[in-house]
Amino acid sequence: MSQSTQKAAPKSAAGEAWETIVVVVEALLIAIVLRSFLYQPFSIPTASMQQTLMIGDYFVANKYVWGYGKHSFSLGRYGNFTLLDFELPISGRILGRSPDRGDVAVFRPVPQTVEYIKRVVGMPGDRVQMKQGRLYINDVMVEREKIGTAEDTDSSGDTREVTVYRETFPEGSSHIIQEISDNGPLDNTQEYVVPAGHFFMMGDNRDRSADSRVLSAVGFVPETNLVAKAEARFFSIKDNIPPWQIWQWPANVRWDRMFQSVYQ
Repeated sequence: MSQSTQKAAPKSAAGEAWETIVVVVEALLIAIVLRSFLYQPFSIPTASMQQTLMIGDYFVANKYVWGYGKHSFSLGRYGNFTLLDFELPISGRILGRSPDRGDVAVFRPVPQTVEYIKRVVGMPGDRVQMKQGRLYINDVMVEREKIGTAEDTDSSGDTREVTVYRETFPEGSSHIIQEISDNGPLDNTQEYVVPAGHFFMMGDNRDRSADSRVLSAVGFVPETNLVAKAEARFFSIKDNIPPWQIWQWPANVRWDRMFQSVYQ
């Protein structure tokens, strides 16, 4: 009985190069699909959401839970370079549900061309106001409990002592906020009436946040301008040091902030 063996023909250099290109393109397409439709990473460059999200925190946001709006397919900016900023010609949202009060949202303010991240404070139809540093929703003062004091440093290196509180919304969800004082420029405001189909956003670092209280900069956020719901931190490094500078990690990575929900 004779046996015959079959050997694969050796691949040419051109063939191997082509296979490598195909694999790379497939990986890029999978990454783009995941980033466009499911989850997108973001980083925090400012102090407006401290301590929930610190300068140098990296987090992943869920893009499908609230469905898709006209800014859902922006893939982010890297310095002055925009990877993709495709605006859908729609006025509402496709699929998904509406945010809950207390959710942390990535969104595109109407006057801006970059993403912001704040907490959903006011729902459509709500009346929102700040009086002497206290948040009122529909004439009811939102509960807050003092936890202690801390030092807060903004993106310019300015360090201030802040009072830390646990604030609890009427629905029962709670979160940490910070106040430098109860007499800041945005601690006494007009009453804001949230229009239908819009949300009122505020930063957890109340005296260092330009948010919906500043109508000319952020204002009421249309539901169609929501991009994603922040879910979990996956990396954190001091002073906004670029993550690729691995030699900086031992002294600067905040290991205790990694792989945690933003709602803890």
